Amino acid sequence: MSSDPWGRVDETGTVYVRTAEGEKVVGSWQAGTPEEALAYFERKYEGLVVEIGLLEKRVKTTDLSAKDAQTAIEHIRQQIDEHHAVGDLAALSARLDKLVATVDSRREERKAQKAKQADEARAAKEALVTEAEELAQSEQWRVAGERLRALVDTWKGLPRLDRKSDDELWHRFSHARSAFSKRRKAHFAQLDAQREEARKTKERLVAEAEALQNSTDWGTTAARYRELMADWKAAGRAQREHEDDLWNRFRGAQDVFFAARSGVFAERDAEQTENLALKEELAGEAEKLLPVTDLKAARAAFRALNERWEAIGHVPRDARPKVEGRMQAVERAIQEAEEAEWRRTNPEARARAAGLTGQLQDAVEKLRKQIDAVRAAGNDAKADKLAKELEGRQALLDQALKGLEEFGG
Repeated sequence: MSSDPWGRVDETGTVYVRTAEGEKVVGSWQAGTPEEALAYFERKYEGLVVEIGLLEKRVKTTDLSAKDAQTAIEHIRQQIDEHHAVGDLAALSARLDKLVATVDSRREERKAQKAKQADEARAAKEALVTEAEELAQSEQWRVAGERLRALVDTWKGLPRLDRKSDDELWHRFSHARSAFSKRRKAHFAQLDAQREEARKTKERLVAEAEALQNSTDWGTTAARYRELMADWKAAGRAQREHEDDLWNRFRGAQDVFFAARSGVFAERDAEQTENLALKEELAGEAEKLLPVTDLKAARAAFRALNERWEAIGHVPRDARPKVEGRMQAVERAIQEAEEAEWRRTNPEARARAAGLTGQLQDAVEKLRKQIDAVRAAGNDAKADKLAKELEGRQALLDQALKGLEEFGG
């Protein structure tokens, strides 16, 4: 019979392992010595030790699932329970129990982690849905469209939820994208219609602009071109492939007209500048007629100058008031001289002036006598009042006397 601390072999070749519950039969060995029998079953024990060690390492260092780990543990435990090895089987069972606890703990950790990840994924997807629904109402078509495409990529990178939750959120997300696409499509369809209408309008404006480009009705045509430009701006933009060509034609027609007008106006400006010099010279000659000493000669000379003036033609608009004002001043001076001469030589006017002067002289003399009488009577207040009235009558008399002098007497 042969034995070691954990097992023995009896005379029949039966191999036993010692456990806390007593000896358990391991197997039968007939092929060799008892020592060889123990060595064989001890090697089986070492094999279990190695197997458990490897399983512990896998559980600790890899992402071995709890289910696969549990299957492996049960397989080893079955071998231990069947007592097919010689060694400290209780220690191996204890290691398996500890490993079971580790696997359970890892399962709970992974379950909690999975639940946390699911919550985070749900929150992330809900946030994506909320943002997508907000973007669905946006009119920033390019920016919102790019952002929605980015949200799809983000969605694809998130874990799936339970089917019901995932399907509900995806339905909202997809609906928001569809709503945005529908609104964008409608917007650009409307924009295309507006641009087509703008193209037709601008075609008409170009046709009229080209028809006017050779006009010589400068004022009317220039005003019409301003109206056409206002209509052009109000029409909006046509399609990109038409807009530049239409504008070049429209602008080109205007350039033809305004270049021709500028040429004509340049010639006109040169002519008007020469006219201004001539009229300034005439104004200088007219001013030499002042002051008027010989009314008849001055009137004849001014008439001749004015005939030459009218024959000269237009001067630049900004210079017109000044040069015309000089001639008008001379004309007014001659008219005033004529009026003075008429008053001086008009018998009826002279008589009226003399009669008015006489009446005023009588009134002044009468007031003076009244003032003297009132003061003599001691009524100074009434005298002062009559004195103020005298001042007014005296002023009128002085003016009348001056007018009478103009009639030569």
